[in-house]
Amino acid sequence: MNPLTSILGSIVIGVVLVIALVFISGHASDPSFLIAPLERWLHIVSGVTWIGLLYYFNVVQVPGLAEGAADAGGPGNAGISKYIAPRALLWFRWAAVATWLTGAYYVFQFYGGLQGLHNVFALRNNRTIGIGAWLGTFMLFNVWVFIWPNQKKILGLTPATNEQKAKARKVALLASRTNFALSLPMLLCMAGQAHGLAF
Repeated sequence: MNPLTSILGSIVIGVVLVIALVFISGHASDPSFLIAPLERWLHIVSGVTWIGLLYYFNVVQVPGLAEGAADAGGPGNAGISKYIAPRALLWFRWAAVATWLTGAYYVFQFYGGLQGLHNVFALRNNRTIGIGAWLGTFMLFNVWVFIWPNQKKILGLTPATNEQKAKARKVALLASRTNFALSLPMLLCMAGQAHGLAF
């Protein structure tokens, strides 16, 4: 059986390739080399998953569902609402948590523990990562407080009247679009800190 035919098999191949690259680079015997890149790699992988799904929802799924709802003779949206959206939202919300936790760990580990929260704003060289961290925190809040509870109503996972579903659509859309907009400066901060961009 080809491992690329399953998600788990594809992930295993990717992880094996990462381990192979570490050995090929000659850094496998240097624990200090492995710790920081591993932490950053986990943060980036979870962030790509979170933001990739955020972009999918805002650029593909929401406009597609609107088009489907307007198409009176079309196939409808039941398949996406029943099978795709719940799975995508599961990965979306937990990738948000993983991104935030790995980012928080990184700030605590490399910017001075609890003092690091102060350092990322007080020291000019660290402000970029601090702004990114607060943007990410606000975005995580939106996911769990506004997007997910309202999506549960929209998808019928939580009982709601048609009026409540209409309100939930507006709230979820605005929260999601807010995160979509905030993701651009957040990504600038995330990448900028490593490349010398200081605010």
